[in-house]
Amino acid sequence: MEDAYARSVSEVLDFFGVDSSKGLTDFQVSQHARLYGKNVLPEEERTPFWKLVFKQFDDLLVKILIAAALVSFLLALINGETGLIAFLEPSVILMILAANAAVGVITETNAEKALEELRAYQAEIATVLRNGCFSILPATELVPGDIVEVSVGCKIPADMRMIEMLSGQLRVDQAILTGESSSVEKDLESTIAANAVYQDKTNILFSGTVVVAGRARAVVIGVGANTAMGSIRDSMLRTDDEATPLKKKLDEFGTFLAKVIAGICVLVWIVNIGHFRDPAHGGFLRGAIHYFKIAVALAVAAIPEGLPAVVTTCLALGTKRMARLNAIVRSLPSVETLGCTTVICSDKTGTLTTNMMSVSKICVVHSIKNGPEVAEFGVSGTTYAPEGFIFDNTGVQLEFPAQLPCLLHIAMCSALCNESLLQYNPDKGNYEKIGESTEVALRVLAEKVGLPGFDSMPSALNMLSKHERASYCNHYWENQFKKVSVLEFSRDRKMMSVLCNHKQMEIMFSKGAPESIISRCTDILCNNDGSTIPMDATLLAELDSRFNSFAGKETLRCLALALKIMPMGQQTLSFDDEKDLTFIGLVGMLDPPREEVRNAMISCMTAGIRVIVVTGDNKSTAESVCRKIGAFDHLVDYVGHSYTAAEFEELPGMQQTMALQRMALLTRVEPSHKRMLVEALQNQNEVVAMTGDGVNDAPALKKADIGIAMGSGTAVAKSASDMVLADDNFATIVAAVAEGRAIYNNTKQFIRYMISSNIGEVVCIFVAAVLGIPDTLAPVQLLWVNLVTDGLPATAIGFNKPDSDVMKAKPRKVSEAVVSGWLFFRYLVIGAYVGLATVAGFIWWFIYSETGPKLPYTELMNFDTCPTRETTYPCSIFEDRHPSTVAMTVLVVVEMFNALNNLSENQSLLVIPPWSNMWLVASIILTMLLHILILYVPPLSTLFSVTSLSWNEWAVILYLSFPVIIIDEVLKFFSRNSHGIRFNFRFRRYDALPKKELRDK
Repeated sequence: MEDAYARSVSEVLDFFGVDSSKGLTDFQVSQHARLYGKNVLPEEERTPFWKLVFKQFDDLLVKILIAAALVSFLLALINGETGLIAFLEPSVILMILAANAAVGVITETNAEKALEELRAYQAEIATVLRNGCFSILPATELVPGDIVEVSVGCKIPADMRMIEMLSGQLRVDQAILTGESSSVEKDLESTIAANAVYQDKTNILFSGTVVVAGRARAVVIGVGANTAMGSIRDSMLRTDDEATPLKKKLDEFGTFLAKVIAGICVLVWIVNIGHFRDPAHGGFLRGAIHYFKIAVALAVAAIPEGLPAVVTTCLALGTKRMARLNAIVRSLPSVETLGCTTVICSDKTGTLTTNMMSVSKICVVHSIKNGPEVAEFGVSGTTYAPEGFIFDNTGVQLEFPAQLPCLLHIAMCSALCNESLLQYNPDKGNYEKIGESTEVALRVLAEKVGLPGFDSMPSALNMLSKHERASYCNHYWENQFKKVSVLEFSRDRKMMSVLCNHKQMEIMFSKGAPESIISRCTDILCNNDGSTIPMDATLLAELDSRFNSFAGKETLRCLALALKIMPMGQQTLSFDDEKDLTFIGLVGMLDPPREEVRNAMISCMTAGIRVIVVTGDNKSTAESVCRKIGAFDHLVDYVGHSYTAAEFEELPGMQQTMALQRMALLTRVEPSHKRMLVEALQNQNEVVAMTGDGVNDAPALKKADIGIAMGSGTAVAKSASDMVLADDNFATIVAAVAEGRAIYNNTKQFIRYMISSNIGEVVCIFVAAVLGIPDTLAPVQLLWVNLVTDGLPATAIGFNKPDSDVMKAKPRKVSEAVVSGWLFFRYLVIGAYVGLATVAGFIWWFIYSETGPKLPYTELMNFDTCPTRETTYPCSIFEDRHPSTVAMTVLVVVEMFNALNNLSENQSLLVIPPWSNMWLVASIILTMLLHILILYVPPLSTLFSVTSLSWNEWAVILYLSFPVIIIDEVLKFFSRNSHGIRFNFRFRRYDALPKKELRDK
């Protein structure tokens, strides 16, 4: 039944054909079970394991690598090659791809846990009226039309419409649905609000919520998937995981690179068609296979095999740094996504505020000697910890608050007219509430006021253990005053009273809504001397004015406190006793903003990140919090910046688009609104971070580019999120964004380093093929360089220190390429030099080396005809391992120097010296040690087809390698002075290298 909240009790009962005094019959139960289904959330379809595995290989670069590995394997078989070397290359490639696939499968399996967690919020049993008798049944057997009785502590087993109140009131904790900490009072009246949200449906009990006060009966109106919890599940199922900005850019670049590689491979093969028949190959087919192997080697050289592993490692390092900031990352790619976040949609309760009600203002009557004089006191402390002080209206701290009569009696009333508990949890290291948050706030106030008559009281209290300190003053008053009778809170009276006995004296303490309490007061307690004076019109008007100021401008939740001396020996209370009260004072409480949030807001604005506060609370309260935290500091008028969800939905399409660009606050929201907001912002190309802690937040957390759950939140929210805040603090998000930006900058640096290195390898093989000289590098050597030589420094680049102004720059656009115009030119130049230096080292050994054959260049070009000609040198010289060792070592050393170039994108090594990143220095040393190891240890040198080098050869290698530093310093100089916009490459249909107008957009 969709609109049960708008129907009367009799209409709902008639709809299901049920008698509220007898419940459903067995026949009706079976009929309704067939019609509406079971009261369970249906199992979602899981992605088969084999599909998850195959999904990890759905990438063009990966497919080319697999093809290269298979071709290498087949060619080795065709040529009759055996041993480890023949199959080393394909085996290593496949092992790397398998490892990356395993990481991907684990990540995606974890993502499905959020749906499973939802089932934890389903009730297990229910008290049901059937055939005129009550019985306790499994909640799964409930059907629409069942009459269910609920009481304190019950978990609501299905969506139900209230039909009968069995106590003075019924209050339900709906935090998992609305995110708001305060419980909701339920009633029987039908709701007439248009576009009613969960908070408006005060006659509906929602599945999974918990009764915190009272007892009532209700009729089931929705089960299983047709409940509030079911709609959240459906919303989560409709949400597809979006690729992160970095993943998209890497995919686009990979596609572009793959097509270029394919073109170059085909070109190399075609260029050498004339050499297929050379006698050295032993026939046309063998010649074609030989040059096909070169083309495959070229593909292996061009593709950065180690890139996925290095990206994963860098992101993992980022997660460790974030964990130290209290941001626990559940999804590695989200580390980088934070860096380009443009909008943070932040929950109010618990994220911007402490989610702990706290008394912040007290108003009492001081005296009336010179006319009515009302005194206000401020209260510090924003949590449930009994730590804080009382200040007078000039800001001076009161040394002994309990010596003032009104404050003393406020503490008594707060401790005695109270059903809540405050306790210390040693496991979590914090103070926790049991009961209503407003009542706990009063208990904390009693602790802050302290006890009278002891000059050493403040220091004495501080000497107690945290467990004793939690309720020391409250326990003192409870021991002094014995509770005799209680009148519970009811909706019509809007107050609660308790009768206490103290030294042969009966006193009634009352608390409640100010309008209810004050109207029942005939006297007022004065704070200056403890005297009692009659209430008059002037005092009433003054108190009313202060109440309106507290509740209106400051949006505080107000309670008035009063007492009454009762006749000696009275043992019970009646409603008639709640009159002729003596007014003690007025307290104003709120869920206070976190102290560090204001500075975090300023950081966001400086960094070009917009914050939208999203809350289920009412508009005026939320606007007050936004003013306090600085979210409205940049606004003169709130019109057009603050909306309720209903107001926003009613706007025409174009106005909604405009509103999204200006919005700072969205109130009275429910789960569908949060998801709608995320989708609308994403449609405007915003990168959205969404915070949340309740079950209601799960769909939006899953849909957002980065979902951020609270550490104190529900398991569902955590499972659906990418990141969890251990301290529930908005300021931690801002610190994590700064870390994300730094990680992205470092990621760009090592990607560029690896790409320039791979360009060098491609140039090396291509130039060697075009010149017609022997193979410069063997495939196994290329693999070693790609995985070990490139991988270690690339990972160490991830430790580059962040720029000091990392949070002063605007967020990067999602369309920004990893390697764009001018930078691509820079790395082409560097890559070209790397390749040419490698070929030069190879040629140098044949022509100029003292230990080489000193061949004429023409002989080197015609090496393949050596067996058919008479020569002054043996043809076996072309199989010598020295030239390829020199070439490989030049490639390794030049890439070590190039790694130093990547300490910064544009800053000179004179400004940022190598020792600014000792991890990079250490990785270069380790890489060179590993390279020397394979040169000088026989089994390894045989495996990699290399040999030991002389000092003269090492000197030439250094001469050929060092100029890469000078070339990049010159290119950096131009970047710093002309902003690198002189070169603007454009590639049709590829966003890997976007047009300038897109970059600057």
